[in-house]
Amino acid sequence: MTMATPPGAWHIGVIGGSGLYETAPLDDAQQIDVQSSFGSPSGPITTGTLTGTDGPVRFTFLARHGAGHTLPPSAINYRANVDVLKRCGVTDVLAISAIGSLQEEYAPGDFMAVDQIIDRTMDSTTGRERSFFGAGCVAHVPLADPVCPQLSVMAANAAEAAGATVHRGGTYVAIEGPQFSTRAESHMYRAWGGDVIGMTAMPEARLVREAELPYALLGMITDYDCWRVGEDGAAQDVDIAQILEVMARNGDIARAALAQLAQSLPPQRDPSPTDTILDTAIITAPEARNPQVMARLDAIAKRVTGG
Repeated sequence: MTMATPPGAWHIGVIGGSGLYETAPLDDAQQIDVQSSFGSPSGPITTGTLTGTDGPVRFTFLARHGAGHTLPPSAINYRANVDVLKRCGVTDVLAISAIGSLQEEYAPGDFMAVDQIIDRTMDSTTGRERSFFGAGCVAHVPLADPVCPQLSVMAANAAEAAGATVHRGGTYVAIEGPQFSTRAESHMYRAWGGDVIGMTAMPEARLVREAELPYALLGMITDYDCWRVGEDGAAQDVDIAQILEVMARNGDIARAALAQLAQSLPPQRDPSPTDTILDTAIITAPEARNPQVMARLDAIAKRVTGG
């Protein structure tokens, strides 16, 4: 099943992370199972509309960790999640994630519209699949700027309108997890220029780019990781109870931000460079492409391949 979105219309896909297992109340909401050729997604998707300035705007929501948070970061099928959103006709993807702070000025309770990512999951042996392409159909998408600046600004504005303190721009360090960092690692990430830390932005951002969908990441800061020294001079550690408390507050703001985003979207969605990123990314000659591989790409690459 692949659904189409009319040209010029918005259809926002929301990937909710820790602390955001349900979206803002949607009009005409329905929960549906969407099958992916890349395996099972984290769960069913919920689709419906929110009120915009020029009429209803469609939103489709997927809980990244599944209902009840049953999936750790390394067990998420990121390819299936992105594939089902593409099949639903999503035009843009907003990820909302819990993150830790690596800098004093980014306090728990604040939000950050991330604009850069350092991928430390590349070193893992868990096998996070980081591309839809490979043997049989090779593609190399540019990823210098993994976040869509237009969507990121709109998400930041919406969070501010919902009452959040929002930091615009910052580097997210994506680690494998599920454990938090050691103190030495936390200091190293700070030395690298990291501003916040999390476990799920990669390979998610890579795959959303391959699916020709603009991506923004609105991070909900829950803690200071473990680099920080407290007022008593003692080294601090990550406090799970504090994280859960902040997540509960941030979740309410994030849902309100989605309603604000719907009301602030321009009536007409202008084309994005990401919409056609595969035009120059697929380098395997048409006659050399593996038919089985192309069948799996029936949603991701249909615009280019006609599959």
